[in-house]
Amino acid sequence: MRVLIVKTSSLGDVIHTLPAVTDAAAAIPEIRFDWVVEEAFAEIPAAHPAVQRVIPIALRRWRKGWGAAFSRGEVHIFLRSLRLDSYDLIIDAQGLMFKSALVAMLAKGSRTGYDRNSARDPWVALTYGQCHSISREQHAIVRVRQLFAQALNYKRPETVPEYGLAQQDQIQTGRSPYLVFLHGTTWPSKHWPELYWAELIVLATQQGLAIHLPWGSDEERLRAERLAADHPAVQILPQMSLTELMQELRGATGVVGLDSGLSHLAAALSVPGVTIYGSTRADLTGVIGSQHQNLVAEFPCAPCLKRVCNYTGESRVQPACYEQLSPIVVWESFQKQIQWTAA
Repeated sequence: MRVLIVKTSSLGDVIHTLPAVTDAAAAIPEIRFDWVVEEAFAEIPAAHPAVQRVIPIALRRWRKGWGAAFSRGEVHIFLRSLRLDSYDLIIDAQGLMFKSALVAMLAKGSRTGYDRNSARDPWVALTYGQCHSISREQHAIVRVRQLFAQALNYKRPETVPEYGLAQQDQIQTGRSPYLVFLHGTTWPSKHWPELYWAELIVLATQQGLAIHLPWGSDEERLRAERLAADHPAVQILPQMSLTELMQELRGATGVVGLDSGLSHLAAALSVPGVTIYGSTRADLTGVIGSQHQNLVAEFPCAPCLKRVCNYTGESRVQPACYEQLSPIVVWESFQKQIQWTAA
């Protein structure tokens, strides 16, 4: 059975889809998936053993200049790759008209996805041959697992999510213990205060642990440079591909992260750690991993689901909801997670 998945972005959303692929492969051993995904994230589905072919799309880049994308032939190459095969089923796991539904319509095969009350964009339901009702008031991973189970007619397992990535590469041995601090994220309201990161580095290095800081933008690189100043045990990593970063995460003793795709990646790789949540809902999109803990701020206006904190009361840090999630609180929670893992 050949199935096409359309789930283009973001990194966290792509990772949320992996357990559904694992479920389907276990329920239907002969099934094989192709996957349309943003070019920047193509390495993630490619690492799952049930994914046969990854079809990269560059919507984020093309939107900056559709004319150039057409003139270079990139759109034509994508469409030719998309229509290379016919599929028994096309699953739109994104539920957005311009990100996924239109792409699914261009592929060969019958289409399925969320119904109008379940999708983020209700109009996408008009493009499917079959729609499925999936409650939006549950975690994103559960939603996708339900969607695949209904679309492919098997009973959804009640097991913990299996991402299919943990055993892919050989973990490097002989390296000194190190932690990875995932300090980058998107919304300003998701950022843990930089002062707190600096204090957490002191707590970790006092225990003899090295700290590795990845970065993906100039802003993140500058923050990493500030945090690494005067700390010889802190290493700023070179800019890495996702495959290289997966290898780096696999070798880590643990990670501390924010609400970002990389935190989801760490959990998918079974790396122990904690993830810090303030403005966003961990119950709907939080990190899920057997060796991972989410630390959720308890604050009158949290989670606000706003990109920028607009709290006007007194607080010694911004965003204000992180005041109670101090470095010592995070460090103590992290140590418990590491001890539990070692046990």
